[in-house]
Amino acid sequence: MIEQIYNYFTIEMLYFWVNLGVLPFWITLIFFPQSQISRIFITSIFPIIILSGTYIFMLYKSFLGSYDFIGNFNLYVGVENLLYLFSDKSFLMLFWIHFVSINLFTGGWIVRDSQKYSINKVLIILPLIITYLIGPIGLLLYWIIKIFYSKSMSLYD
Repeated sequence: MIEQIYNYFTIEMLYFWVNLGVLPFWITLIFFPQSQISRIFITSIFPIIILSGTYIFMLYKSFLGSYDFIGNFNLYVGVENLLYLFSDKSFLMLFWIHFVSINLFTGGWIVRDSQKYSINKVLIILPLIITYLIGPIGLLLYWIIKIFYSKSMSLYD
């Protein structure tokens, strides 16, 4: 049975399930940010545990496939090395899970922080959608909205 699961979750299938799997979290964050479901399942550690498990499984698959983990440090040497690393599907999938996890964590933080400052949930829809698609720009947009609601600008919050 474990071997069937292992064989089912190819890189392409993991990619499909990771992308499909985060959609309910994002839909809940965007449309029901103040609900109990959002509080328990999305802004908690629950989605991070699921995505971390997927990341660990991908690391395990990569290890069994004799992936060169030491070679990953070449990404800091230059853009050409980064381009070479992204040509490997294992590295690309690890990166994608990392990207999706960080964006979801950031979306959860935006929702919690907006509730702390009583920001209208309609105003955070656009920053959440942009965070889902292109992370840092959505966070910047939320930060700009937050400045107007909190009437202050803090670099340490």
